[in-house]
Amino acid sequence: MCSSHATVRGLLHALRDDRGIVVVDTEASPEHLSRSTTEAVDLMLVVAEPYFKSLETARRYSAMGKELGIPRVAVLANKVRNADEEAAVGAFFEEHDTELFAAVPFDAALAAAERRGIAPLDHDVSAPAVASIGEVAERIVELDRRA
Repeated sequence: MCSSHATVRGLLHALRDDRGIVVVDTEASPEHLSRSTTEAVDLMLVVAEPYFKSLETARRYSAMGKELGIPRVAVLANKVRNADEEAAVGAFFEEHDTELFAAVPFDAALAAAERRGIAPLDHDVSAPAVASIGEVAERIVELDRRA
């Protein structure tokens, strides 16, 4: 077993009983699922962009998460340009019995922040994507309160 995956898995198990929320941003690969790195998580958000290959990949990763017994698996659509794209993404995941947790809009402010090497929040606190990500965080906190 890969020692880095074993270390992360051990940390997540140790943190599971603590009060609070731990966010783990994994690489865009199924390796963390196949190595059971995420076995102690309560919510897995699979990030997808609004084009078919990304949606299909997110569908497959979501199915893997469900098969592994992760209590809640959902998709976070990213870089959504308009209501039509959001509706198409929603329809795709509804057809595949997968929850669409939220849709973060495409926002040039995030690319500008990246070019400057700073956090989007530090670049433009009023950017639409920053507000959307804040709403996602609030939903996660609310889920934790109810748990």
